[in-house]
Amino acid sequence: MKILDKQQIIALLDLELATLRIEEGFIAFSNGKVQVPPVQALAFNAANGDCCIKTAFVEGSDTFTVKVSTGFYDNPAKGLDSNDGLMLVCSAHTGQPLALLQDQGWLTCMRTALAGRIAARLLAPRKVKAIGILGTGVQARMQLEQLMPVSDCRRVIVWGRSDKELQSYQRFASELGFEVHTCKQAEHVAREANLIVCATPSRTPLLKAEWLQPGTHITAVGADTPGKQELDPALVATADRIIVDSLSQCSQYGEVSHALKAGLINAQQLGELGALLAGRIPGRTDEDQVTLVDLTGLAVQDAQISRCVLEFVRT
Repeated sequence: MKILDKQQIIALLDLELATLRIEEGFIAFSNGKVQVPPVQALAFNAANGDCCIKTAFVEGSDTFTVKVSTGFYDNPAKGLDSNDGLMLVCSAHTGQPLALLQDQGWLTCMRTALAGRIAARLLAPRKVKAIGILGTGVQARMQLEQLMPVSDCRRVIVWGRSDKELQSYQRFASELGFEVHTCKQAEHVAREANLIVCATPSRTPLLKAEWLQPGTHITAVGADTPGKQELDPALVATADRIIVDSLSQCSQYGEVSHALKAGLINAQQLGELGALLAGRIPGRTDEDQVTLVDLTGLAVQDAQISRCVLEFVRT
C-alpha cells in the first residue's frame, strides 16, 4: 500500500483531469451507477466540530474509496486548520488497500471547489459584475481560485465576521489579481455581486431573497451536515432553477431541505447536477433567472478525485 502525504498529493493531482472525473462521477451518480451508502455523521457541539465518513464505488471502476473528513471550526484560533481527514483507496477486484492519502482534508476541499467551478460554468450569468464570497476560510479561497478558469470577472466582494480574517483574505485575493472589497454585512454582497458562493459553517441564514439582483447565481457549499444553513428558505423558494448534487441527500440536509420542510418548494422543482451535465434537464435559459446549486458533498466526488491521484502514482 502506498502512503502519500498532502504535499505529494498536491504535486500529483491534475486539476483539469480531476474536474472531468468529478463531472463523470456526478453523471454516473444521477444515472444510478454509483454505490453510495448512507453518510455516517458525528457532531461535537462542545468543540464546534463535526466528522463524516463517506464511501463510494463507481460501477466499472477498479477502485473504491473510504473517506474520513473532519471540520473543527474553532481550530484557527488554536493555530490549526479547520479541516482534516484522509482517504483510503482500495481495489474493487481484491479488496486490498492500494493507497492511504493523508491529505489533511485538502482533497475534500478541492473536490468541493471543483464542484463549485462546474456549477458556475453551467449556470452563472453571462456577464458577471462581481463575485461575492461568504466566508474567509480555506474553502472560500479555493472557490475563488476555481472560478478564475470559468469567469473573467476580477472584482470580488467578501463577507466575514473577523477583521483579521477579512484582511488576510484581501491579501490573498489581491495576489490573484482581484479588486477586493470586504464587508461585514452579507446584504452588501447580495446587492453588489451576481455570482455568489456561500462557504461558511453557519447555522443561521445569512442571505435573504429581497437582497438578490435579477440573474444572480448562488452556489451554496457550507450546509454539508444537518443543522447548517446559509440561505433563508424564502430565498431558495424564489430561485428559478434549483440544482442539487443529490435529490435524496439534499432533502435531508443542505439549503434545499429547509425550504422543503417549510413547504415552500416541492421535490419536482429540483434537478440533479449529474442530469444537468448529461443534458437531460435545462440549466439557465434567461439572463434574469435566479439560479441556485446546493452542494452537500457526495462520496462519488471523493472516489473520483482519489482515483485521479492513484492514476498518477501508477504511471
